[in-house]
Amino acid sequence: MLTGISQNIIGCETCGLAQSTLPIQLHYKCTRCGSSMHIRKPNSIERTWALVIASYVLIIPANLMPVMATGSLFGTEKDTIFGGVLFLWDSGSQILAIILFTASILIPFSKLFSLTFLLISVQQRSTWKPRVRAKLYRMVETIGRWSMIDIYVATMLTALVQFGNLMSIRAGTGAIAFATVVVLTIFAAKSFDPRLIWDVVDSPENNKEISKE
Repeated sequence: MLTGISQNIIGCETCGLAQSTLPIQLHYKCTRCGSSMHIRKPNSIERTWALVIASYVLIIPANLMPVMATGSLFGTEKDTIFGGVLFLWDSGSQILAIILFTASILIPFSKLFSLTFLLISVQQRSTWKPRVRAKLYRMVETIGRWSMIDIYVATMLTALVQFGNLMSIRAGTGAIAFATVVVLTIFAAKSFDPRLIWDVVDSPENNKEISKE
């Protein structure tokens, strides 16, 4: 299987232009847009691991601490993400509960597990289905921003529902942790270099295995 690096070709991450890496240099500039280019993103694995580990640490308080606190004459009620899912389900809004569960719980955990799998497979120089892993990376990068639905709801309600001492809604400490997790996973997906998946397939014996997929 032919890869860009085996053919001395590099793609610009800004404009997408594929161009030759000859003559060999320490730094490359895109001939079309002038952006800096790298054969591989510098310290991609290390930076991605750092962001993923930080996300694992913060995702625990993000799910255990309240994301929204509702104050009224009857007291203050604090809701976690999962508590909001259960409330919507019990109140008859099953579709909204499924959407909230998918966007705020399933997607963030799936992104973290997927990035962890990709990092380990690259470090182990795995030849297992590079096309599947490349598609998995593109999916992770695409769906990342949709995890913010819970934060959008809390932000809008905080801005709209303020009735003095009668009722108020404010974002909880869990919302800060959750928003940080979403941002960190987005940065982690951006810092991971998917071209590392294909580096191991340059050898002839690995090319034969992959061509059978």
